[in-house]
Amino acid sequence: MQSCNTPCGRFTKIVLEKGMHLECKCHGVSGSCTTKTCWTTLPKFRQLGYILKDKYNQAIHVEPVRASRNKRPTFLKIKKPHSYRKPLDTELVYIEKSPNYCEADPLTGSMGTQGRLCNKTAQQPNSCDLMCCGRGYNTHQYSRVWQCNCKFLWCCYVKCNTCSERTELYTCK
Repeated sequence: MQSCNTPCGRFTKIVLEKGMHLECKCHGVSGSCTTKTCWTTLPKFRQLGYILKDKYNQAIHVEPVRASRNKRPTFLKIKKPHSYRKPLDTELVYIEKSPNYCEADPLTGSMGTQGRLCNKTAQQPNSCDLMCCGRGYNTHQYSRVWQCNCKFLWCCYVKCNTCSERTELYTCK
């Protein structure tokens, strides 16, 4: 399987190389560009992460196929009925399905996502939509009170106001 995913890694390297670009900075008095320094930069890590995540989401379930006398698998084929196509070099493959990390599973050590804090507004890995696995989330409201705007009054006295704010936390159901 590793030999099948290695070309996909090469594909990612090609994407990485295509995303490289030249960045320059000018140096000089009052913004004049008397000296210009340029360097090649990698694409944003998030951009590459999105490409890899997309490959992961489109990964293909395969099964090893053995030659008649050979004990080791000779190649991998797509695990669908009546499919004899080999995966392409740009496709990521897997033999076993990943565990369900949404539910607690002591065998894999997964604690699940129930009760985990999530972000209601972000579209990131910690967003409630992604982390709660479609189960929804609970909203917890609380008030936080603290002393603020403290001022030192002449000799030995500090006067403070009391400030408060309402805050909401979200946890996965």
